[in-house]
Formats: sequence, structure tokens, C-alpha cells
Amino acid sequence: MACDSDLGLAVLIDAENAQYSMIALLLTKIAKYGTTHVKRAYGDWTDHRLEDWSNELLHRSIQPKQQFAYTRDKTHPTRP
Repeated sequence: MACDSDLGLAVLIDAENAQYSMIALLLTKIAKYGTTHVKRAYGDWTDHRLEDWSNELLHRSIQPKQQFAYTRDKTHPTRP
């Protein structure tokens, strides 16, 4: 596949469902298809489970976007 170096790409990440440790590999693969102009990671940044993302966001110039959780524990729904 030929690469068009002028192709502008956006990377939108669901940080609550993606592993921060895989971001470097993901961005390397995406770079083969064009230039990434927009990099955003969406998540509830008030949640301590996303703390490990902070270094990757800074190092990879990924803009964090706050998305408050509308539900609490999705894996354990409240029983009536």
C-alpha cells in the first residue's frame, strides 16, 4: 500500500478501554499511513484507574478529554 505523506489523521482513544502500554506501538503503525494531526484520549480523568495514562499523554502529545462516567461500576450492576 502506498503511503500518502500528506494524509492527515486523527487518533481518538477510549482510555478506559485501551491499554496505555500499547500506545507507542499503535502510533508507530498509524504513522505508516500518514501524519497524525489530532491525538485525543477520552476518559474520566478523575478516576484513579487512569493515573498511569498521564506519562503517556505528556510523552506522546495526546490531549486528554474529560468524559464523566454516567454509571458507576458497569461490571456489577445494582440489583433491585
